[in-house]
Amino acid sequence: MAEADLLLAVDQGTTSTKALLVDDRGDVRGVSAAPVSSSYPRPGWVEQSAEDILGSVRESVATVLAGANPTRIAGVCLSTQRESLVLWEAATGAPVSPLVSWQDQRTTDACRSLQSRGVAERIVKITGLPLDPMFSGTRALWLLDAADPDRTATRAGRLRLGTVDSWLLTRLTGAHLTEPGNASRTQLMNLRDRAWDAEMLDVFGVPDAALPRIVPSAGPFPPISGLHPLLDGTPVLAVLADSHAALFAHGAWSAGQVKATYGTGSSVMGVCDPDSVAPDGLCLTVAWEGDGPTYAVEGNIRASGSTVAWAARTLGRSPAELADLARTVPDSAGVTLIPGFNGLGAPWWDPDAQGLITGLTLGTEPVHIARAALESIAHQVEDVLAAMAPATGALPDLLADGGASENEDLMQVQADLSGRWVHASAVAHLSPLGAAHYGGIASGMWTANDLLSRPRPATTFTPRLTEEARRRLRTSWTAALARARMRVEA
Repeated sequence: MAEADLLLAVDQGTTSTKALLVDDRGDVRGVSAAPVSSSYPRPGWVEQSAEDILGSVRESVATVLAGANPTRIAGVCLSTQRESLVLWEAATGAPVSPLVSWQDQRTTDACRSLQSRGVAERIVKITGLPLDPMFSGTRALWLLDAADPDRTATRAGRLRLGTVDSWLLTRLTGAHLTEPGNASRTQLMNLRDRAWDAEMLDVFGVPDAALPRIVPSAGPFPPISGLHPLLDGTPVLAVLADSHAALFAHGAWSAGQVKATYGTGSSVMGVCDPDSVAPDGLCLTVAWEGDGPTYAVEGNIRASGSTVAWAARTLGRSPAELADLARTVPDSAGVTLIPGFNGLGAPWWDPDAQGLITGLTLGTEPVHIARAALESIAHQVEDVLAAMAPATGALPDLLADGGASENEDLMQVQADLSGRWVHASAVAHLSPLGAAHYGGIASGMWTANDLLSRPRPATTFTPRLTEEARRRLRTSWTAALARARMRVEA
């Protein structure tokens, strides 16, 4: 029998599921991906099929293991999208709802109602999260109101509620479990004791019988079954939220190191001291939990890669063509794009903010709008970095990952607008890799010191703008933000 010297890492994301084979040196030896689609049944609604997500996991695993000896797989490590929520039957595992995405805005009015009840400050104090539709609390309320208004089935244990990690664990191991990083994004967990909070369950109308048990990020979890061609009985070594896993893969395990993941949205995250309080507009979250919890401060940006996709579609280009177009000019010629497609996330948390483009003139051309779309990503990241300073101290450097970090123009714009050194990882797929690295420590395949001593190749971008030029661009951005957030009485 072959030696078990490989880890299988599965990253279930918003637009695809990736599967990686990681060897006993911590390096990637195989990659596959399966797409995941979303539907938009009403304005502001974003849904996915939980069964399709499970199917994408099966497809990506089967592809990456094709031709491999399954006895070489020492264990499975999961990283998953956060905050999205699904409801399913306990007896059969069949979904009774769509997976309602973290991008979904259907609970904006529910958030306003809770705000009017004066519970927003308590939610932040207990969970570390602002009252916003991005997080799972009001999403849980909506799903249960739709499927079980009086909560009879839920209290009887006939319905289960969970994020993507708990959905996959239920279907692949038979156990209804989650880990603190994912649970900390639901607004239902007490951030300090890492247990479901009775007060929050009451606020959001969620019976605890529906929720998974919270275990550390390395488990213990039951073994996998029914994930062909993986052998039944293969252990699950680690489960992390995707952004948290990327932070771990960067080796950014101590305060003062911050990374930005450039995906559909963006997560700007850095480890902080356990007794930290999140600065205004930012979140406090559990990054991962081993012998004890590691906490992080984070800002969530709703539209980054999705801004590029929108601009490309609007201008009749592909995203790659849009990037080529933006590269042909040194700046946006005064055009500023505020991507308030579904409001704004951190540090503003303004669901009523409007998407707009300012600075248009008769000389404005599509190339300037393309450039403004890229700049909007960098401006939003810098807004979060500036807000982080009270918790992290000075941040002269920014670690970058995610698909858009491969765009050298965007990374240079980020360095210019931030006045910081930006280090774009040369290693792809950091979320599943981080889950594998975490699981490898748990299994004894390597030590934390082994990982910290690993080389982490990156391309470094240094600021080129003068302080005055940077100030002018940031002032224009701030002015456009004010317009996007202006309240106009009907």
